[in-house]
Amino acid sequence: MMAPVFAHGQLRLYLLSLLESGPKHGYELITALSDRFGGTYRPSPGTVYPRLARLEEEGLVMRVDEERKSTYALTEAGYAELEARRGDLAHLEEGIAESVRERAAQVRDDVRGSMRGLRADLAAAAQQARAAAVPHAPGATDDPRLASHVRYQDAEAMIHRFRDEIRADLRKADARGSVEQLTLDTLRTVLDSALTAVRGTLR
Repeated sequence: MMAPVFAHGQLRLYLLSLLESGPKHGYELITALSDRFGGTYRPSPGTVYPRLARLEEEGLVMRVDEERKSTYALTEAGYAELEARRGDLAHLEEGIAESVRERAAQVRDDVRGSMRGLRADLAAAAQQARAAAVPHAPGATDDPRLASHVRYQDAEAMIHRFRDEIRADLRKADARGSVEQLTLDTLRTVLDSALTAVRGTLR
């Protein structure tokens, strides 16, 4: 289990620092935090928005409602608070850099473990499929090429179904800004392993 990213009060300070470059929507702040951590951490709206509301109550942040979105900007008091805590912010940045290194290492270890399991599962599935395949002696009315073409069409349908379903899931995740590097690494390894396993059944 990964350790908490921010100690008490640190996320509050970091939100102020992210607003120093200009007003941002809550979603932009969440994305900026995720980018800073290389995708190994993404705070939930339930984590960020209550802190923004608290900063607004303290007079450090000003919220401007625009249609369906709210923009947050530093007030003069917010700039003063940030300036007074430059030392704390520098210390926080050092801690974040270390946290990113630790989390990235753990994610890599988790991915390697998951990939080994996936490769084993795919190899076992391919072996099981080969073992279950019963040679069929063609009779006088059988056409091996026709039977092969039917299986080819079934395979094409499976590929298209997988592609359509995974694309739909990825689009939904992308709309939420939640496509992580782990997803990409998993997809790449699964597809490479599946390609190798399937090619092993082709003559």
